[in-house]
Amino acid sequence: MAGGFGSRFWPICRDENPKQFSNIMGGEESMLQTTFHRFERICPRENIIIVTHQRYVGKVREQIPDLDDYQVLSEPHRRNTAPCIAYAAAVIKNRCPDANIIVTPADHAIFHEAKFQNDINQALSITSQQPVIVTLGVPPTDPNTSYGYIQINDAENTFGHANMHKVITFTEKPPLEIAKQFIATGEFFWNAGIFVWSLPTLIKSFKKFLPTIYQSFLNGNNFTPTEEELSEIYAQTGSISVDVGIMEHATNVHVLQASFGWSDIESWESLYANAPKQGNQNCIISGQTFTYEVSNTLVNVPANKKVILQGLDGYIVAGTEDTILVCRRNQEDSIFKFSLDVSFEEQAKTENKK
Repeated sequence: MAGGFGSRFWPICRDENPKQFSNIMGGEESMLQTTFHRFERICPRENIIIVTHQRYVGKVREQIPDLDDYQVLSEPHRRNTAPCIAYAAAVIKNRCPDANIIVTPADHAIFHEAKFQNDINQALSITSQQPVIVTLGVPPTDPNTSYGYIQINDAENTFGHANMHKVITFTEKPPLEIAKQFIATGEFFWNAGIFVWSLPTLIKSFKKFLPTIYQSFLNGNNFTPTEEELSEIYAQTGSISVDVGIMEHATNVHVLQASFGWSDIESWESLYANAPKQGNQNCIISGQTFTYEVSNTLVNVPANKKVILQGLDGYIVAGTEDTILVCRRNQEDSIFKFSLDVSFEEQAKTENKK
């Protein structure tokens, strides 16, 4: 799934260049490219399908060249994850009716590739034999309110695996006090948004819990709509996540405890928390950076830029060739409005007048 717009990482990520097409983690590859190559080690290249918004199809093909037409699916409207998954499943149904399917975001960070591959293969071994949904749950390290939570029945292991449990409840992004209670019980995992299920199980789930989406995408064979027909389908489809539409209601969901290290990397602050640190707890991801009396600061600017910093403690310094952001790490939400509809320049003028 590669249709998000990731505006939290302004100015590096903007609506025309969202997070999945950027390398905010450093290195040469975008998050999409890293995710694609990760799954090339799990399944054949021709079995990987990317679903994205229609405005980003060109970017997908630029970053992952030589894909067949069926491998890049263009969504005419943003309708959250349930229609996105149903669309991909309909295309897969045309090619392999008994497929096992892994659903994953294109812009999440995985920190131990070999362990990730092992966990995914373990989930596939179960969904290929059992009519169940396996979701990957991450042991929480703090009461993060940006993630969904999965409650497990920790008194019972399922399918003979010590790290797999029956799911009791899903909770989307709880308030802080509720998240603290979740952590205290020891019965909750973060929801990584990675699901494994067979195509027959997926189809039955949509038919039971999201019948309108099922009728639009999965009721029948040879789903090959024209652009106009697909646009009409999406125009009539409500915006709903697969978590809310299916996972919260299904009784055949099991969680596999992830062993690989994971983060959604949904903000500059979460990037700082997960990236390697240098001296004085500074995180220099990119840029020719020189620091004096600087600590707890994140720097991510073009590699050819020289940055000299003095006297900063707990800041974000991020930029592109034409725009630089400098703000306190604990106040990044106050700058978030500048990434929205009104231009930064106009809002900055208003703030300066105040």
